[in-house]
Amino acid sequence: MNILDIIAKKRDKKELTKEEIEFFVKGYTDGSITDYQASALVMAIYINGMNEREITDLTLSMAYSGDVLDLSSIGEVVDKHSTGGVGDKITLILMPIVASLGIPVAKMSGRGLGFTGGTVDKLESIPGYNTNVPVDEFIQNVKKIGISLIGQTLNLAPADKKLYALRDTISCTESIPLIASSIMSKKIASGANKIVIDVTCGSGAFMKDVESAKELARVMTKIGELAHKETKCVITDMNEPVGYAVGNTLEVIEAIDILKGKYLPKDIKHIITELGANMLVLANKAGNLEEGKAKILENLQNGKGYEKFVELVQNQGGDISFIENTDKFAKAKYIIPIIAEKSGNIVKLDALNVGKLSVYLGAGRMKKEDDIQKEVGFIFHKKVGDKVEKGDVLGYIHSNDEEKAKQVLKSQIYEIM
Repeated sequence: MNILDIIAKKRDKKELTKEEIEFFVKGYTDGSITDYQASALVMAIYINGMNEREITDLTLSMAYSGDVLDLSSIGEVVDKHSTGGVGDKITLILMPIVASLGIPVAKMSGRGLGFTGGTVDKLESIPGYNTNVPVDEFIQNVKKIGISLIGQTLNLAPADKKLYALRDTISCTESIPLIASSIMSKKIASGANKIVIDVTCGSGAFMKDVESAKELARVMTKIGELAHKETKCVITDMNEPVGYAVGNTLEVIEAIDILKGKYLPKDIKHIITELGANMLVLANKAGNLEEGKAKILENLQNGKGYEKFVELVQNQGGDISFIENTDKFAKAKYIIPIIAEKSGNIVKLDALNVGKLSVYLGAGRMKKEDDIQKEVGFIFHKKVGDKVEKGDVLGYIHSNDEEKAKQVLKSQIYEIM
């Protein structure tokens, strides 16, 4: 068996065997297969696709290319994953609520890259919070308080890391077999028994249209079935940012305010109840989705989700005085209002544009080694469908650079008709 024959086979639209896929994944991980050879095969997959069996074999090969976390001592773990977006602080809100309902939450999250935010960056906005926890301690934390949220401390799915970076450099990111296998390999390596996936759809997501999102969801659900990991996918809107805050500290504050019961944006209510209900049904903690939604809202409203969040932060070294009083968080040097230039209805608050502007302000990174400014970003007061008058404050830009804030202000953040 050699890589040239495998490349030629997929080039000619033929089906790869399990052994050929494993040969490629192992060879690319250990360096015996070069980047240019891998590029040729990835491009052939991008153009000619893969069937469900091939995608599952690719997923499992990548999942077992490095460490695989064993969470069997914790019990039935239901993991949640989002395909990414702008203003996505759902993990910070939903997972403490889920843990407060008796489902073990053992979640490894990533950092933000490009215009999509990362849960680890948000958690590290809380002074003292330790995301770099050894695996044994991670598991003990879950046994002790029912929840632990950390960064990816293990060498999980190293083949995926290499392929993910390669796809980005050769314009092969938007391929359903490659996206599905990337997401599912990490989830399987993370040790969850069952998986709920938030498939974001819209301008600020990988999947720009509903049909593509449905196909990705179908493929990931099938991979889960073939890999004996029960998987549910929920398609959510990512045409505008999630909630009202975008930026690491700003999103943490919004999550805390929601857990405290201060307010609950419509889109966040929809997402946490849909995802949460599916998690409860998979964990046999709810008989159906409606019962699951009611339980999620109950433990949000009665403060049990907030109490679990405080417990999580305290258990991982975070200063809970910042949770109790969010005014203590560091603020950006310049907070500049976005003013409506005319009256009308807001018809667009483009998630992709907001995400790119956030990166420009310093809230995101274009390379993994880039530093970020935790306190910068946006707070929006108005969203799509809201009626506004000329002169109304639509939101605020939070920036440490006045000139950058002025440049952002010149861009069309809102579209009013």
